[in-house]
Amino acid sequence: MNTSVYWFILFLLVSNFINGQHMRSLTPEEKRVIIDKGTEYPFTGIYTNHKEKGTYHCKQCDARLYRSADKFDSGCGWPSFDDEIKGAVKRFKDADGRRTEIVCAACGGHLGHVFEGEGFTSKDTRHCVNSISLVFRKDQATTPAKTETAIFAGGCFWGVEHLLKRVDGVLSVESGYIGGKTPNPTYEEVCSHTTGHAEAVRVIFDPAKVTYEVLAKRFFEIHDPEQINRQGPDVGDQYRSEVFYTNEQQKEVALKLIALLKAKGYKVATKVTKATMFWEAEAYHQDYYERKGTQPYCHSYTKRF
Repeated sequence: MNTSVYWFILFLLVSNFINGQHMRSLTPEEKRVIIDKGTEYPFTGIYTNHKEKGTYHCKQCDARLYRSADKFDSGCGWPSFDDEIKGAVKRFKDADGRRTEIVCAACGGHLGHVFEGEGFTSKDTRHCVNSISLVFRKDQATTPAKTETAIFAGGCFWGVEHLLKRVDGVLSVESGYIGGKTPNPTYEEVCSHTTGHAEAVRVIFDPAKVTYEVLAKRFFEIHDPEQINRQGPDVGDQYRSEVFYTNEQQKEVALKLIALLKAKGYKVATKVTKATMFWEAEAYHQDYYERKGTQPYCHSYTKRF
């Protein structure tokens, strides 16, 4: 058996084993394309000439795949994108070696094929995707005139993201990496303990509805701030407790809350550091518990204030 085909089959088996309980049921036509690797007829898909701003997700598992900003009109008859969301798409050579198939990295569902060297855009890449493999999620229609950003690291970002999303006034929470030396690191690089990054979340919030202090208090109450370079069963410097402030007011709030916790007897290990570049994590890390339908394994609420 061809080596690339072997690894592709193994990838599909593992992906389906992990995600199988949380994947959407498919119609016969969706199954023909997504599972059996068929192709819809050109110029028939609902997203071929779609122009709205938002994000395209996998029809089968709802993982984020493409942003509308990367969509362009190639005239080929299928939706075309010149980039994918980081880590969202995997590539495999077709059995005949002539074309490169693209599949959802989260579940292995067939998307289409990718082509390079055609010169359509400056990125010189065309993801030719079946509309039937996608679900579109429109951008929020109303965005407050003023928003603020908070960045917290408190162990595995899956759990921190999941629990901070529940706070009223939070507009979005994104998992990523911060505090290291390697530009745009991968998850594997961060886990190698060579980049210095922490797993963190970037919170965009409406200050008219929730204050930074409320968010920071919640952060200290959904993880254990006394643990050093770990959180529950997860051990490593990437799981450290750290507040990355974006302005001096946030720094003052974080230091005040740490002082209050120490006065209560907590041996707080949380660091307070000026925010540097925040790098978005791979797509399969975003909205993790929402997609899996499960709960965090090492994050829960404990009242401390």
